Amino acid sequence: MKKIIVGIFLIIISLTTAQAQYKLGIGARLNYGYGLSVKYKMNKKEAVEGIVYSRWRGLNITGLYEIHKPAFQTPNWQFYYGVGGHVGVWRDGGRYGNPWFDNYNSSTVVGADGILGLEYTFREIPLNLSLDWKPAINLIGYQGAWLDDVAVTARIAIK
Repeated sequence: MKKIIVGIFLIIISLTTAQAQYKLGIGARLNYGYGLSVKYKMNKKEAVEGIVYSRWRGLNITGLYEIHKPAFQTPNWQFYYGVGGHVGVWRDGGRYGNPWFDNYNSSTVVGADGILGLEYTFREIPLNLSLDWKPAINLIGYQGAWLDDVAVTARIAIK
């Protein structure tokens, strides 16, 4: 399995051209849980991002619309901000479950998200790195705010 993943990674890298701008970015998002980030840039200023990640023995799916602006007067750096929504499902509030749920039932939430971040895209290799803060508020299910979602994301940048 490991050889297959490495092989797919090498094929994707060989098919991409290294540039400061990319059309599609696919990679890992690391915060309290592990996740997958897929970002599609519609043009130089707008992007949509889908995030799927696990936390508290559950799964969270987020969709975001983002505005990108040049940062530090270079095309490699960009600030971005945006809005979106999420749906999350957690099993229970047991030992490793969601700390807000103390029962042993499944819990589902739906809410709104914001995002504020900074990203760097390498010219020499097809790699995009970002650091962002993604606050969220649950509107359905457990109603509360998550203000602790700070993450680092590494994506393969495909032109």
